[in-house]
Amino acid sequence: MSGILDGKRILVTGVLMESSIAFHAAKVAQEQGAEVILTAFPRPTLTERIAKKLPKPAKVIELDVTNQEHLDRLAGLVRDELGSLDGVVHSIGFAPQDALGGNFLNTPFESVSTAMHVSAFSLKSLAMACKPLMSEGGSIVGLTFDAQFAWPQYDWMGPAKAALEATSRYLARDLGPDGIRCNLISAGPLGSMAAKSIPGFDGLAEVWNTRAPLAWDMKDPEPAGRGIVALLSDFFPKTTGEIIHVDSGVHMMGA
Repeated sequence: MSGILDGKRILVTGVLMESSIAFHAAKVAQEQGAEVILTAFPRPTLTERIAKKLPKPAKVIELDVTNQEHLDRLAGLVRDELGSLDGVVHSIGFAPQDALGGNFLNTPFESVSTAMHVSAFSLKSLAMACKPLMSEGGSIVGLTFDAQFAWPQYDWMGPAKAALEATSRYLARDLGPDGIRCNLISAGPLGSMAAKSIPGFDGLAEVWNTRAPLAWDMKDPEPAGRGIVALLSDFFPKTTGEIIHVDSGVHMMGA
């Protein structure tokens, strides 16, 4: 049986653990017929180890999205492996510890700048690095955590995700003429490495136990991975600048 990504070539960032949404996006993409290449930073060897748990082998390329030399060489390295790209998954976010955990009013700009660069500006950087490989168009999909709200403990990652969401809309506008779509998945809380770095994250996640119309499992990243694969596919040919919620419905609950 054919898959919805048959023949497509997909670059996936952010595979750090088997619990990463990016890992499940890569896994489902392979199961749906895609060739997948991974990027990793700061420990490519860790990603190479996790990649062995995918259904098929996947090449790992070192990529620091804040390093212009890494960005400049990316297209050549991917071209050597796959020839071109049909899709890109941006699963990258980071904020220093003093930008999280209730320190919002005291966080220095240097830490805010790091959070914005890695978590938001990197979407534009990655898109432009991959654009030469997407001459036939394609799909870029990123990950957000609903930036409409001020979440407990999330602090400067909230404004960083708001910047990511705005960046995605502007990329959708400016890359649309090239046939490149740009959308985001807004996932509910998951027990990933990124989540574990946020002090008090379990308290934030407790909201889902009481407000989610559909049961939410913090240990199951696959629904978010499936959402990413759906947006990478040709089933959303005229959808761009959109944010699809994969959060069991919490985003629409008033109380």
